[in-house]
Amino acid sequence: MSLHDDAALVLKTYENRYEGQEELRGLYLDHLAAHPDAMWKACTAGHLTASALVIDPARGRVLLTLHKKLGMWLQMGGHCEPGDRTLEGAALREAEEESGIPGLTPLAGGPVQLDRHAIPAPCHWHLDVQYAALAPADAVERISEESLDLRWFSYEEAAAVADGSVVRLVERSRAVLDA
Repeated sequence: MSLHDDAALVLKTYENRYEGQEELRGLYLDHLAAHPDAMWKACTAGHLTASALVIDPARGRVLLTLHKKLGMWLQMGGHCEPGDRTLEGAALREAEEESGIPGLTPLAGGPVQLDRHAIPAPCHWHLDVQYAALAPADAVERISEESLDLRWFSYEEAAAVADGSVVRLVERSRAVLDA
């Protein structure tokens, strides 16, 4: 199965838990159907990306990265690569690369949310499939070259420093944890 096929399957089976997600799911599926290269950065009409919020539920905190280009506190994530076999795998790869934490475990249930956001040209849209990943108990983060900073925030602190998309991702990930 190709990464493109995996993305279509993930989105077809994505459980719509929140308002607006069904519309985004349809937009993502339409984009995949119209663009065989929708998984790759070269798709200038927009491309799917994969990200993961790193959570330490025992300590009630999340790990965010201060994105080098955007200057914003965000979850780990980014572009899919040719070696990625699944969206979830791409999200975990990105999270491990950017956090320096090996052994992240995906939160059960698949993606937590979808988020479409504008980016600078030549491409115009990231269609982000957002997961959550549990950090091992002994996790020690290590800043990567893609970040200006890397820091653990309590759930409440994250809401104060991050944008609405990250705040929703934290809230929705916590709801899955508490279910």
